Amino acid sequence: MGKAAAVVWDESFLGYDLGADHPLNPVRLDLTIRLATALGVLDGVPLLGALPASATDVERVHDPAYLNAVQAAPTAGWDVGHGLGTADNPVFERMHEASSLVVGGSLAAAARIASGEADRAISIAGGLHHAMRDHASGFCVYNDCAVAIHWLLDHGVDRVAYVDVDVHHGDGVQAAFYDDPRVLTISVHQNPLSLWPGTGWARETGGPGAEGTSVNLPVPPRTRDAAWLRAFHAVVPSLLAEFRPQVLVTQCGVDSHREDPLADLSLSVDGHRAIYRALRDLAETHAGGRWLALGGGGYELLRVVPRSWTHLLATVLDRDLDPETPLPAEWVAHASRIAPDRPLPASMTDGCDPRHEPWGGDAEQPVDESVRETRRAVYPLHGLDPDDPRD
Repeated sequence: MGKAAAVVWDESFLGYDLGADHPLNPVRLDLTIRLATALGVLDGVPLLGALPASATDVERVHDPAYLNAVQAAPTAGWDVGHGLGTADNPVFERMHEASSLVVGGSLAAAARIASGEADRAISIAGGLHHAMRDHASGFCVYNDCAVAIHWLLDHGVDRVAYVDVDVHHGDGVQAAFYDDPRVLTISVHQNPLSLWPGTGWARETGGPGAEGTSVNLPVPPRTRDAAWLRAFHAVVPSLLAEFRPQVLVTQCGVDSHREDPLADLSLSVDGHRAIYRALRDLAETHAGGRWLALGGGGYELLRVVPRSWTHLLATVLDRDLDPETPLPAEWVAHASRIAPDRPLPASMTDGCDPRHEPWGGDAEQPVDESVRETRRAVYPLHGLDPDDPRD
């Protein structure tokens, strides 16, 4: 990494709070920053604040009428529609302001890259990839990922690749750029037959004029580290090499972990660490080192998210942590006060080996059928041979 990475963080991000009983609890962000700080990952790193995104920026991907509904929702006193006021997306005080701030954080990170001040930037508060043009969806009010990509395209970037490793399909970002050949969206997620939102099939490949720029790799439930990484490396690197993005944007949800309560994959913290290192390498190889990393899902708030995203921060900053690193006593004490009856891990590893066997065109593992379906759907649209493991 040639330039210092930018880390966007401020406690104001904790204001995106859907309620104490909601799965997307902001404590996960606070615990991540506390853990990264305690382990020295953020030593000497200035944390950049953010301003709420303007209406003009939010309207890059959202309808003005939807913004009006979000602004009015806390005081409206009736059903405002647009997916607001549901169990997934309850109305909360200062919802527009908090949601705009998340977008502003991702924009601040994108601006650091576009200006050349940094090659890498991260905002773990971002990654709200389900929000659609005119409605909230899947805990997401505004789609900061899509806004940041759109902003980059207006500020000197011609091609952006978006790679989404959340357990849920990155449907909102795909929808925003389905007809835009300047944006390659790749989503690796649990099979839509078994998980909300029920989209993200291999056959969803892009609209007219953008064929092949939407890529979906659905993997079976209970997929573990080695199989997930086998599938990822069988599809993603070749497409990035062919597309030649100028910036790699990644949504780094960690709800693919085996302990996550909302999904059914079986990855480990060690697998997540391997994914981040792979993304870093791909950014260096195919995007000139320019990498914008965002957060996303993750609902095992104490045992998983803080450790996984501390590894993400460390990877972005080239301060990779030894997986055997013990959890600091002061962090454990703080987390234990939040959930006294919840046992915590002892270190930054789950004790798993994420090494994988490369895909070779065979069908020896359950995940290989997913690989073949995705490659056959999109590889010919890029001039690649879906059955040749060298591609």
